[in-house]
Amino acid sequence: MDVSFGPEEQIVWPASVLAGIIMCAAVYDLTREVSSRFFKGYNGLNEMHKIEWNNRGFSTFHALAAAVVSFYLLVISDLFSKHAYNTIIIDRKSWLSDAMFGVSLGYFLADLAMILWYFPHLGGKEYLFHHGLSMYAISLALLSGKGHVYILMVLFTEATTPFVNLRWYLDLAGRKGTKLYLYNGVALFVGWLVARIILFVYLFAHLYLHFDQVRTVFPVGFYSVLTVPPVLSLMNLLWFWKICKGMVKTLRKTKQSATVKTD
Repeated sequence: MDVSFGPEEQIVWPASVLAGIIMCAAVYDLTREVSSRFFKGYNGLNEMHKIEWNNRGFSTFHALAAAVVSFYLLVISDLFSKHAYNTIIIDRKSWLSDAMFGVSLGYFLADLAMILWYFPHLGGKEYLFHHGLSMYAISLALLSGKGHVYILMVLFTEATTPFVNLRWYLDLAGRKGTKLYLYNGVALFVGWLVARIILFVYLFAHLYLHFDQVRTVFPVGFYSVLTVPPVLSLMNLLWFWKICKGMVKTLRKTKQSATVKTD
């Protein structure tokens, strides 16, 4: 693997990783300050719940940033347009994709450190596996400059994270019976279906149609492209099954409540 570590990368890579870590710390503190002042129930939470509450604050912030940047690079910009550049799609990158990967590495490092420190309260072994696999794939793409288009597709799936976190916040606040909880559950279902199921189908189709380009990637990168997305896809399917069961359960309770009120 040839590492492209030119003058621009020497600045962007370390600066973006550091920025990601600082972002997590800053949003963690901001979430704590805002929540303690404007959410009455926050101060009544136990210490572990407060830590997870704040942790989900920077998780949401990173997810929104990753989704917006990924959408811009994949859809709005011409970076991956078929005839925009002379280079093949698998080799295309920009300083913004490099920066986003660095920020995401900083986020995953900070979040992984908290998960390990408070293990298993902030997440079990599946979170360790997910974060480790994500960091491996992002690092490989960042160092080699290959496959940025596929990493950005995967990063866009973070768009579902705010709905997951809001569901946790509402549950902790005892708001499971509210319409907001129901609407958020439906949004999570639709968002997960689009961003983590259908988008992965598109990713696999893109891989198939551009397999001649994928084969030009160095061996470790080539086999990683063939194995990492299917593993992440399987995890997404398992989580989607849990989301479906949760939504059906919520809809049944809502229907039962409506029936009781009618009677």
